[in-house]
Amino acid sequence: MRNPQLNKNGELQHLLTIDGLPREIITAVLDTAAPFTEVAEREVKKLPLLRGKSVFNLFFESSTRTRTTFEIAAKRLSADVINLNISTSSTSKGETLLDTVDNLSAMQADMFVVRHASSGAPFLISQHLDAMRQEHIHVINAGDGRHAHPTQGLLDMYTIRHYKKDFTKLTVAIVGDVLHSRVARSQINALTTLGVPEVRVIGPKTLLPADVEKLGVRVFHDMRAGLKDVDVVMMLRLQNERMQGALLPSSEEFFKYYGLTPDKLERARPDAIVMHPGPMNRGVEIDSAVADGPHAVILPQVTFGIAVRMAVMAMLAGN
Repeated sequence: MRNPQLNKNGELQHLLTIDGLPREIITAVLDTAAPFTEVAEREVKKLPLLRGKSVFNLFFESSTRTRTTFEIAAKRLSADVINLNISTSSTSKGETLLDTVDNLSAMQADMFVVRHASSGAPFLISQHLDAMRQEHIHVINAGDGRHAHPTQGLLDMYTIRHYKKDFTKLTVAIVGDVLHSRVARSQINALTTLGVPEVRVIGPKTLLPADVEKLGVRVFHDMRAGLKDVDVVMMLRLQNERMQGALLPSSEEFFKYYGLTPDKLERARPDAIVMHPGPMNRGVEIDSAVADGPHAVILPQVTFGIAVRMAVMAMLAGN
């Protein structure tokens, strides 16, 4: 079967997940993002690559950072951007998701950026569009349930490559709430596809998926042991809104054992970088001394995110 994200020529048609995405496509996104970094970092003239295209941001889940960076990326490519107000949209009045998509498609949409609480919603939309022979409309998954957040995974890979150059010589640790994190799944898929020899996940048993080792990672429940000699530390936010039941005694207890502090970071390599997809909970996942310290590349991640999302949109539009 053909990868549902690729067209018959093997080119990117939709971006739904990093799982199963060929290394060549991931690398192409990172390479395409490189010249956009200057556009993202400085106030320069817009690029005309999406001029005349309409990008609809369909955020059924709230997210300031992700929606804003997608909007900035699209506008810097000269696209017309429409932010749908979900709280007053037709879906809140009983219209189905696919009926909403059909109506927006009739408004000459060219691209849907979709964030949804249900895993698989962007995939469902892309299948529907393809079945309706709307191949000119592309879907980008901006986060669906616990499933995937591919552009976050890609911008994280861009950040790592920017600072570390070679994926094949790295040890990377992902720390925290892996169980509920779509970001973690995208990170693991991207890291293993790009040839990182050792990916570690660190967290309490209650916040790690069952059989997580099958994803090709090493599991640590002791943070100090897990951080020994790592090159990259990727912290995760506690997904309290997705937790069911009491999985942690308290946030203070979590910080004691799994919060990133300067003394724990000393276990990593001296030139290790610290990443976080945001928003950060200081004093829960990460100490302010680390978040604002010399190892942190958290703000560059945000800047690189604009460039990576520009690259994805440009590739989908055939540019």
